[in-house]
Amino acid sequence: MKLPPFILHRPESVGQASRLLADLGDEGAAYCGGTELLLAMKLGLASYEHLVDLKRVGALRGIAQTDGHVRIGAASTLCDI
Repeated sequence: MKLPPFILHRPESVGQASRLLADLGDEGAAYCGGTELLLAMKLGLASYEHLVDLKRVGALRGIAQTDGHVRIGAASTLCDI
């Protein structure tokens, strides 16, 4: 099984990622890890012309506790948690 062709984008800020995803619309998908997404694409269950890798967006990483709530950023790794 091979992945279908796609264009990989690697924004470095939330603003860049947001603009990029808005411009791409349904042709793009955001991911941060991507194991399930890439498997679904290999199996033909999902198809995107553009993938937006969020791993470099530092603002999406980290863990914080405020007002009794815990915020876990989307780019936080299992090791971080």
